[in-house]
Amino acid sequence: MPVDGSQPIEIEVLSSLAQIDAADWDACACPEASDGGRPGDPFTTHRFLWALEQSRSVGTGTGWAPRHLVARAEGQVIAVAPLYAKGHSQGEYIFDHNWAHAYERAGGRYYPKLQMAVPFTPATGRRFLTRPGWRETGMAALVQGAVQLADENDLSSLHITFCTEEEAEAGAQMGLMARASQQFHWENDGYADFDGFLASLSSRKRKNIRKERAEAQGFGGEIVALTGDQIKPEHWDAFWVFYQDTGARKWGQPYLTRSFFDLAHDRLRDDMLLVLALRDGQPVAGALNFIGRDVLYGRYWGCTEHHPCLHFELCYYKAIDFAIAHGLSRVEAGAQGMHKLARGYMPVQTQSLHWVRDAGFAQAIARYLEAEREAVDEEIEVMTGYGPFKRTQVEEQD
Repeated sequence: MPVDGSQPIEIEVLSSLAQIDAADWDACACPEASDGGRPGDPFTTHRFLWALEQSRSVGTGTGWAPRHLVARAEGQVIAVAPLYAKGHSQGEYIFDHNWAHAYERAGGRYYPKLQMAVPFTPATGRRFLTRPGWRETGMAALVQGAVQLADENDLSSLHITFCTEEEAEAGAQMGLMARASQQFHWENDGYADFDGFLASLSSRKRKNIRKERAEAQGFGGEIVALTGDQIKPEHWDAFWVFYQDTGARKWGQPYLTRSFFDLAHDRLRDDMLLVLALRDGQPVAGALNFIGRDVLYGRYWGCTEHHPCLHFELCYYKAIDFAIAHGLSRVEAGAQGMHKLARGYMPVQTQSLHWVRDAGFAQAIARYLEAEREAVDEEIEVMTGYGPFKRTQVEEQD
């Protein structure tokens, strides 16, 4: 398949990551980690995505059927993309349920569709994973390959979710429809410590956070932050209970299987920060984060005992502590949650790209996305005004 008229690109569709060598995938997904450091995005690594498959968190019966794309040129893998045939719209966090209902009311079949994404992970990162030097050619090949795969199989649509802003701009130039959504992120403004962060807040918000931290830390036990070999296999027995409880309440059933956490312990624990609240040495609450090269990603929380403000401490404040201590620039705290605003997590725009096979339906969606983008921009502007940060150069001190 010639992409730019100058060189042939071979596109292959994989039904499993077992069909590609981890080194070839990671040469595109995280070339920055070739120096032995952390990947920029831990979720697109071969080890993370393969753990999802091996644990049967995705695959047969889950509604996430792997259809990963691999582009080859000049005898090497130049680009890859995590791609899935979806039988529903669960676990995506960029909602298209209304599109599906409208499409089917008009007599179409919306599912299956194609989803280029990291399953169950609303974290911004590259979706068109290219080897250095192949960014434009590789992305063009992957876009063309994904659209062709959907079109030739009479699939309704293709969705690329939580892509980077750069990818969204490039995809729009290729004819994909860009969509804006919103999340809450904490940004590290070079703070020396947590008190430095607090000093940037208004007096009232500063006092409130100090009160919340004191209340949480007085729950009657200790709070520990573990990573790497500090995380023990038995910690996952406790966290699985937390995760099941939260998953059942949020999604009806957990997305990840129990075996995912065992595989994660073996392969991913250096990429993970596990914050636990212990009473008499036994975990009663926990928050799981993933560590990127420059970003901490908050993912899951759960508890068996409810204590005031413990959720805020484990999920938000301990994440800020870790980011400051390790020089990370940002904490992404996951989807939704207006309560994050008062705790220093500010609204930011997130991006996705979409292709719809039916031209008439695509035009209707394009009009909707234009209006939605304006609404998202307005919402971010309004919420930013309610943020906890100082609005004047001089403000009352404690």
